[in-house]
This record gives sequence, structure tokens and C-alpha cells, in this order.
Amino acid sequence: MNDFSNRVVLITGANGGLGTDITEEFLAAGAQVAGTSLAIADADFPNPRFTAFAADLTDAQAAQKLAGEVIRRFQKIDVLVHVMGGFAGGKPIPETENAIWERMIGINLMSAVNILRAVIPEMRQATRGRIIAIGSRNAAEPAANVSAYSASKAALLSLVQTAALENKDLDITANVILPATMNTLANRKASPTADPAKWVQPKRVAELVAFLASPAGAQITGAAIPVYGREAG
Repeated sequence: MNDFSNRVVLITGANGGLGTDITEEFLAAGAQVAGTSLAIADADFPNPRFTAFAADLTDAQAAQKLAGEVIRRFQKIDVLVHVMGGFAGGKPIPETENAIWERMIGINLMSAVNILRAVIPEMRQATRGRIIAIGSRNAAEPAANVSAYSASKAALLSLVQTAALENKDLDITANVILPATMNTLANRKASPTADPAKWVQPKRVAELVAFLASPAGAQITGAAIPVYGREAG
């Protein structure tokens, strides 16, 4: 297992379906974890190295406040893992309401814009950092009837790859993981007749995130990494 002792890891969506596995992966590796979501508490992860910070990252000021609170508490942010996101859709483009577009752009793109604006200056000052975002297979392979979701995830991919280019002068990497359907409680409820064994397992994604944040992943930046499980093809 990677050793993240003395590393501060900020995880957005930390208590969600995938965020929980990622948070537990970093805690097990010795990291100091700052976990954020709309509703989160220290008791969600009974570990002295976990601290909860509730925030709405679709609000730019809230993202700046969050980063400032984490810096004041721990003096640095070594790793940003942006897991926060959401899904909505089910209709063709002409029938997809403005509200769906606004929600998908807000949750999947602007939350990332806001937290990157808040964290990258701190990483540049420290001359090092690791940024890992969770995208979606649909960012690279759009699907019918989920135009707003696919487009917002494609924009997230472009955003993070741009961050990689803008910060390659320092020891700062930025990568995006593109999972297919994940074996989470929400997905199992949404597709009760599917075989979740064929889906991407959150634990495997958490391990990949930790690898990208580790010294072994230091020369990987600007990557869009497909993780399709047995749905590949």
C-alpha cells in the first residue's frame, strides 16, 4: 500500500458511493483527509485523521472558503481528489430541459472549476501537487439521451487536461479517471436486474486514485484513464 503519512488529501464528494472508498483508501494509507460534500460529519469516518468540511462547491465563494479552511487547519493541500458529480437525463436533446443542463453543468463542471481555482494557487506556491478527477466513460463516448451529462463530463475532462498543461512547469499533475457504470448502491437500485459484478468496482478505482497521487504516478499527467470493467467493448 502507498504511504501518505504527512500528506493532506482534500476529497470532494467524500461520503458518496465512490468517495467513501477513496476516503477509506487514503485513511488506510496514513493520510490526513479533509472530506467535503453538501452534508458530511466527522462521525462519517471514525478516524482521527479525518475532518469533515460541509460545502456547496457549485458556489465559487464556498469553494474558496473551503480551501482556506483546509489550509488554515493543515497548512497545505498535497492532493485534490474531485469526486463530486451527479447524473440526470433520459431524454433526447430537444426534450432536455434547461434545468437539467444547468444542474449538470453546475455539479459536474462548475464545481471542478471552483475547486481548481481555489486549490491550484496553493499547489503552485508549494511547487507540487496532485489533482485527480473522476469523470465518466460518457466524456469520451457520449450516449444517447444523456446529452447534458455527457457534455458536462467532457468539459470536465478538458478542464483537467488544461490544468495539466498549465502546471507542467512544476511538480503538479492532473489526471482524469473515466469509469463506466460503477457498483454503487444508487446504481444497483436504479438497475436491479443488472449484474453488478460486470460493473466497475469502487475499490479498484480508489486504488488507481491512490497510485496517481503516489510517487509512482509522478510522471503521469494530462491522462484520461478508461476503467470500464467487464462492460468494455
